[in-house]
Amino acid sequence: MEDLFYRLELFLKRQVSRGKFLKVFLGWLAVFIAENRFLKMAFAKTAESEGRPKRKIKGNYDLVVSEGPDSYQNTIKAIEALGGMGLFVKKGAVVVIKPNMGWDRTPEQAANTDPGVIAALTEMCYKAGAKRVNIFDIPCNDERRCYENSGIEKAAKEKGAYVYFANQWNAVKAKFPYKSQMERWSILRDAVQCDTFINVPVLKHHSLAGLTLSMKNLMGICGGMRGLMHPNMGEKLVDLTGFINPELTVIDATRYLTKNGPSGGNVADVTVLNKVVAATDPVLADAYAGTLAGKDPLFLSCVKEAVARNFGSADIAGAKIFTVPT
Repeated sequence: MEDLFYRLELFLKRQVSRGKFLKVFLGWLAVFIAENRFLKMAFAKTAESEGRPKRKIKGNYDLVVSEGPDSYQNTIKAIEALGGMGLFVKKGAVVVIKPNMGWDRTPEQAANTDPGVIAALTEMCYKAGAKRVNIFDIPCNDERRCYENSGIEKAAKEKGAYVYFANQWNAVKAKFPYKSQMERWSILRDAVQCDTFINVPVLKHHSLAGLTLSMKNLMGICGGMRGLMHPNMGEKLVDLTGFINPELTVIDATRYLTKNGPSGGNVADVTVLNKVVAATDPVLADAYAGTLAGKDPLFLSCVKEAVARNFGSADIAGAKIFTVPT
C-alpha cells in the first residue's frame, strides 16, 4: 500500500493529460479498494436475505417466570424449568444474545438489560456446547459508554462472550415473501447468520410504543434511520420478528422503568420486580410481561398485530405457565 501511494505521488509530479490522469487514477483507486476491507464492504452490493428459518422448539411450558433477588439465578432457573439451554443450543453452534444495550445508563437506572441475565445466558450457552456467543447492539448513545456503563460488556466477557460494536456495513437487505414495509431494510448480517438467536430485552416504559419488550428490542439489529420504523410500528415489528425468528425470548424484569423511557435516568422512576420471563413464543412473552407493568396483554400494537396474523399467542389464561418456586 505504501508503494502504491509513492507511485501516485511520482505520477502527480509529471505533466499528464486529463484523460490519462483519470484513467490511471481510477486504476489505482480500484487497487486501493481491493486491498481495503472497509471500502470493499462500502462499494459491494449488499446481499438480500429471506431471514432465519423458524425452528419448532417445544419446551416443558409455554412460559416460565422466575422470581428472586438474584437476576443471574433467576435466569438459570427459568431456562432450566423451560427445558434447559440444550433445547436451543446445539454443540458447535454460533449464538447471538441480543440485549438492550442502547443507553448510557447503569443497571440501577433500568434502561438496559441487567448484566446478570446476560452472564447467565452466556454461561449456559457454552455449557450446552456453543462454539461462540456473540453480543452486540446498535446503541442510541455512545456505543463505548453504553457497553461499559450498562455492565453488560464486562459481565459477558467474563463468561467468554464476544462483545463487539456492530458494523452497519456488514448487513443484508431483508426480503419478504409478502408485501412488507420492512422490505430491503438493512439488517445486521451477524444477527441473521447464526444458529441460535436469543432475544433479551428489558421491561421498560417507552414514550412512543408504550413499552419496550422483545419485538421492539429487535430494532437494535436494524441499520439505517430507525426513526422511520415508528409509523405503523406494530406491523413492522411483527415482520422483523418473523424475519429473525428468535428461538428463545428472555425478558428481564429485574427492574421496571415505569416512566421517562426508553432512556430514563432517574432511579426514582424504577420499580424493582426481581423477575425473569422465558418463552419460545415472543408474542406470549411480550403479552405476559405487559401484565407485569399493569397493562392489558393486547396493549402493545405489535402484540395486537401478531395475534391478528396468528403469528403468536397472547392467550395468557390458556397458556401453560410455570412460576418457579422461590
